[in-house]
Amino acid sequence: MSEVRDLCLKARGARSSLRAATTEMKDLALHKMADRLEGGVASILEANEMDLKLAFDSGMSATALDRLRLDENRVHSMAMQLREIALLDDPVGEVTRGYRRPNGLKISKVRVPLGVVAVIYENRPNVTSDAAGLCVKSGNVALLRGSSTAINSNSKIATFLQDSLEEVGIDRNCITLIPLTDRQSAIEFMQQDGLIDLLVPRGGKSLIESIKQNATVPYVIDGDGNCHVYVDASADIDMAISIVRNAKMSRPGVCNATETLLLHESIAKDFLSRGISSLQGVEIRGDETVVRLVESAKVATEDDWANEFLDLTLAVRVVPSIDEAISHIERYGTGHSEAIVTNDFVNAQRFVDEVDAAATLVNASTRFVDGNELGLGAEIGISTQKLHARGPLGLRELTSEKYVILGSGQIR
Repeated sequence: MSEVRDLCLKARGARSSLRAATTEMKDLALHKMADRLEGGVASILEANEMDLKLAFDSGMSATALDRLRLDENRVHSMAMQLREIALLDDPVGEVTRGYRRPNGLKISKVRVPLGVVAVIYENRPNVTSDAAGLCVKSGNVALLRGSSTAINSNSKIATFLQDSLEEVGIDRNCITLIPLTDRQSAIEFMQQDGLIDLLVPRGGKSLIESIKQNATVPYVIDGDGNCHVYVDASADIDMAISIVRNAKMSRPGVCNATETLLLHESIAKDFLSRGISSLQGVEIRGDETVVRLVESAKVATEDDWANEFLDLTLAVRVVPSIDEAISHIERYGTGHSEAIVTNDFVNAQRFVDEVDAAATLVNASTRFVDGNELGLGAEIGISTQKLHARGPLGLRELTSEKYVILGSGQIR
């Protein structure tokens, strides 16, 4: 038996321990996880420094290094998210519907864990604690497979989390990290039929393509984030500049960062004359109008409109109407997060109704499409699919429902 298969079997075998755990036990485990992360911050950062050095020496890009990097504040944020998850209502056992049939049968639908939730991810060691915390609270075993670039960080974090489970009487295998990071082990991980109930990939195009080509277990795609901000004719320009700056520059290497700016032609000159200076360090790739108005702008190619840059690069296009803005998003968008800045209620409602995305925003930055920012405590990914869940995957999205039928001797 391969090591991947063996670890997956042990993880699945641990389900009963988590099913038997009360909400109080799960919450206590989450608090202990948070305490251990903060108490072990020095060793976590030491492990992370090893990963960063190897990644830097291999030529990893600056934005990818940022996703990999941990510091005291980021470790503290990881701990805080675990505590916030502990404060959320436990979805397991929640009755979502109840009714009585004419024959006296009492029918209810009840939330239940999915079972074993596998996450395969690149860089981001914070995913280790976020995913584990969400899985534990929702009653799911967390089966984690990170990338080679973060193996030291992930291993250190996972050990702290497993020790915390064990301390409160929950099987430590309810959080299992696959230590193998070669491509073949990743493919084998995706093909553990009968052992994995849901696979969530967190990574770039190559990982997503590998999932589509090789996975034989159910999966939900955490897709590309080619996010747009459309600045409408009636927009408050100062508000729009602030939103665009935040959406592009606050953390350009994440999936909810804005990649394309669409400007209504009536406000384009005003926005560009005032707004470009606030985007210092951002490379502008624009259409003919933008290149004419912005001296430093480069001519955008067809690929630029469809590209998730994950960097300080912004594609900018001037459009004659909201119709053209919506058409552009429909053609090039990835169904992640789309925003409009407007003071026109009708246009705001049209945008919300007609733009097909996991999240639409009115007068707010795309950076808010995040599990923690939306009050979910954290997220295990952001689904750009429509089944079984869409948008940030929080606690409830990690559960399914089953019918519970109570009778008094009825037969059909």
